[in-house]
Amino acid sequence: MSLAAARLCCQHRFRHLAAGSTNLRKAAACVVPVRHLNLHEYQSKALMAEYGINVQKFEVTESSTGVAQMINKLNCQEVVVKAQILAGGRGKGEFTSGLMGGVKVTEDLDKIPEMLSKMIGYNLKTKQTPPDGVRVNKVMLAEALDISRETYLAILMDRSYGGPVIVASPEGGVDIEEVAVKMPEKIFKLPVDIMEGISDELALKVAEHLEFKGSLLKTAAEEVKSLYKMFLAVDATQVEINPFGETEDGRVVCFDAKISFDDNARFRQEHIFKQEDKSEADPREVQATEYDLNYIGMDGNIGCMVNGAGLAMATMDIIQLYNENPANFLDVGGGVTEKQVFHAFKLLTGDVNVKAILVNIFGGIVDCATIAKGITAAGHDIKLSIPLVVRLEGTNVNEARKILSNSGLDIISASDFEEAAQKVVASMS
Repeated sequence: MSLAAARLCCQHRFRHLAAGSTNLRKAAACVVPVRHLNLHEYQSKALMAEYGINVQKFEVTESSTGVAQMINKLNCQEVVVKAQILAGGRGKGEFTSGLMGGVKVTEDLDKIPEMLSKMIGYNLKTKQTPPDGVRVNKVMLAEALDISRETYLAILMDRSYGGPVIVASPEGGVDIEEVAVKMPEKIFKLPVDIMEGISDELALKVAEHLEFKGSLLKTAAEEVKSLYKMFLAVDATQVEINPFGETEDGRVVCFDAKISFDDNARFRQEHIFKQEDKSEADPREVQATEYDLNYIGMDGNIGCMVNGAGLAMATMDIIQLYNENPANFLDVGGGVTEKQVFHAFKLLTGDVNVKAILVNIFGGIVDCATIAKGITAAGHDIKLSIPLVVRLEGTNVNEARKILSNSGLDIISASDFEEAAQKVVASMS
């Protein structure tokens, strides 16, 4: 699964829960919201090139003028013109300018400026974008190569194997999910001992599974080793190459890559994380990230502030049980501060769809008094005008209740989980 698709899938799963899933408790055990860094295709290509991985020559432009020098630099007879957005399905997308397709291949290099003029500054609509599409600010020009064969290659961290796993298939260039359904025997999983790394023998085995022949067998194996070296060096959780292709002139090339990074390694990979394009992200998620809050916006009308992913999922579950829908997933975490609570609360009330708020905190590591102080400060700052239901249990809960009682805010208190859900739903009627 590609980097951009994985993130959309995560959001889709939560929206699916909000839409009426009947299997929430099972989903709670396997769905954890994490906001991963997404890189554009040209950024991924540049990163791979740094590690000696074979990619197409490419240039990036933000304008439809002055591209002749870029085309000359590519020094090729045919150019691929690709709109740079994070969503998939670009090739079959539609621009608001009327241009069809966000990926063009042309031998008529004089037509490239005209193509760019209909891409840059316009929205591109695909199956994975919002209905209005996503604005295209950059376009990549790359040398077009004749691909004689396409394979699929991915390296990912797999909890079940306790480390990195290489997933390979000779059937590339298509969705790997389709291959898994129609030809599962064509997908190979090869675990890598993270202490020993990838050996020449294992790299050759991967290349053999990908059905490279002759001199290309060793070439493909070297590319696999370089990809693994990058995978570790940049703290990736997944590197997906599709297609990992063989060209007619006997080259092995990584044509398209999706790379997912471990957010916990941000401090080690600042130069990579600084490349993030936030223009396509949900502004609420960007704001939440600034304060280290785990947030995913959804389509309901009850804002939720909870500590812990499991409790957050259970809160969504019980809201639905009483026939309403959560407006978000918001986990403030175990080490939450008063400042974070303040901004979490402002984030919830900034959503025009939120008609009531449920705060559900079980204070183990969390100090309930910290939550109460943050709620009080935010409530006064924004002049709260919608119902607020608060359920607190655990560490320092008596002090927290006193703070809320003396806050002057119109707070509906609940003594347990179920009562809190009943009260927040009733407050909207």
